[in-house]
Amino acid sequence: MEVMDKLTILTDSAKYDVACTSSGSDRSGGIGKGLGNAVAAGICHSFSADGRCISLLKVLLSNHCIYDCRYCVNRASNDVKRAAFKPEELAELTIQFYRRNYIEGLFISSGVMKSPDYTMEQMIRVLELLRGKYRFNGYIHAKAIPGASEGLVRKLGLLADRLSVNIELPSEESLKRLAPNKTKAAILAPMQSIAGGITQSANELAIYKHAPKFAPAGHATQMIIGASPETDYKIITLAQGLYRKYSLKRVFFSAYIPTVEDSNLPSLDTRPPLLREHRLYQADWLMRFYRFDANEILNEENQNFNPYLDPKCNWALHNIHLFPIDVNRAPLEMLLRVPGIGPKSAERIVMARRSVNLSLAGLKRLGVVLKRAQYFILASDLTRGMRIERPNVVRALIDPKTHGYGIEQLSLFAPDKQVPHIDWGGSTHAAIEEAVKCLASSF
Repeated sequence: MEVMDKLTILTDSAKYDVACTSSGSDRSGGIGKGLGNAVAAGICHSFSADGRCISLLKVLLSNHCIYDCRYCVNRASNDVKRAAFKPEELAELTIQFYRRNYIEGLFISSGVMKSPDYTMEQMIRVLELLRGKYRFNGYIHAKAIPGASEGLVRKLGLLADRLSVNIELPSEESLKRLAPNKTKAAILAPMQSIAGGITQSANELAIYKHAPKFAPAGHATQMIIGASPETDYKIITLAQGLYRKYSLKRVFFSAYIPTVEDSNLPSLDTRPPLLREHRLYQADWLMRFYRFDANEILNEENQNFNPYLDPKCNWALHNIHLFPIDVNRAPLEMLLRVPGIGPKSAERIVMARRSVNLSLAGLKRLGVVLKRAQYFILASDLTRGMRIERPNVVRALIDPKTHGYGIEQLSLFAPDKQVPHIDWGGSTHAAIEEAVKCLASSF
């Protein structure tokens, strides 16, 4: 099979893996020191440590797999066209793409060929060729294979900028039912090994600045959402536990896309739960940047997200007794909980109020979204809380991206013409007005 035919098959097979964001790596090539650069701006888009967009070749080493995960298009029992790169082919292809300015780095994963250790050895060989023979200093994100030996995980981490291990499903019960060849222990073991390697590397670098770096951009994981029955509360609680125990950079959520018929999976005509994925990312953001705990976002009584309100607005309406707060006196932790105030605007408020009493106009200049925040704050020209009429507050906070229970967002999927369109500039859709009425009476 020709290399370009392999490329067509294996890039298509990699499209369901969403964990392709880079950050925190600053390996620089420099003049005469090699090809590529993990920092410079650069067929999947990602971001460098300084925030610039770079392009990665996102590809599988092979879509041959000895495992039979029911949700996976590349599972052993599925009749798909198979291909595998030789390590030399993929390394050469990456360099050729770089020289043509198509990419700035590589995102590499693989089906499990023969055994986890054999697959890892082949992936390591690709990275050794890139870093050694071609002296490639660009960004590389590699997927560690669950079940591989600790020594191979260590070797991979010394060659890649970021590592990730897919946890796949939110519970061990679902893993047993849908991915019988995988175990919780086999998935968590490399996560623990990577976390330990990163800590050890940091300690070594503190003593000797030329010590080898282990996964300098950290590690991540991915969960499939919608293939199994776990609640949103279960998922965000698990994500929070992974962040705390393994110091992950990111937990990615991938809406399940029905590709195969199976009695244990949603039917083929089920739409991917894109709104649910969107809400999980919003909750993830609250835990990472807004100092929320998973139990504040959802709890045992309310285990799933509100389809019309984003998690922060939903929390604010359920805790309306804590508001309004005075932006000229409230601590940073409370400012972060006001709808319409983000981490940057909260920090600007704390800095600006040292020299001036902030008014509504001043808050707007600092980036506060007053359409949302005005119901929850006091300022120098707003010494009494704005009168809260619940329907007006809910209407101001309702997520404009929701269409009933769908969502408009950047997606690989064609929009469903059956979803009703809401004209937010003119008359509001009757379904949304009904939702406003229902939500306003429930708080």
